[in-house]
Amino acid sequence: MQDDDFSLFKDAVRGVKPISHDRADTGKPRHDRQGVKTLRANATLDSPTIKVDGLSDQFVIDVGAEDELYWARDGVQDGQMRKLKAGQIPFEGSLDLHGLSVERAREQLWDFLAEAARYEIRCVRVTHGKAARIDGKRPMIKSHVNTWLRQHAQVLGFTSCLPRHGGTGSLYVLLKRTMLDGRDE
Repeated sequence: MQDDDFSLFKDAVRGVKPISHDRADTGKPRHDRQGVKTLRANATLDSPTIKVDGLSDQFVIDVGAEDELYWARDGVQDGQMRKLKAGQIPFEGSLDLHGLSVERAREQLWDFLAEAARYEIRCVRVTHGKAARIDGKRPMIKSHVNTWLRQHAQVLGFTSCLPRHGGTGSLYVLLKRTMLDGRDE
């Protein structure tokens, strides 16, 4: 019976020529090792440029120190925004941007909102302050935060806080979230 298997195998491989090398040709181009080395080296360099995606300063909405801020994305229910304005949606996190440069405030706000999204937080408070600048112009951080929050995809709406939570120097921010298991809101 073994002879039959061997003869069947011989018949099956008749005419097959052995290959001269043992490596398969995958058709992939060879890597430019020097180019890859350069790209890796450049990736580890500390770049002074700010890499916060999505928060532009191109058109900053200038607001006054005592201006009340309010904004809601299309489709957000008026009832939710009324609750937010009345302080009836508890905030689960808070960020204070007092005294920061615009770039540092942008970085911190971006990181804070990303962390809130990771933890499925519904509402946060952002304290931007409202001090007028030395040159007499309107508050810089407040104006930028007002603009940035409108651009951030996680933000459904925001409104100035009640006086006990910072008044016109802070915002309640309503965030999108995907529902985690067990949440029924």
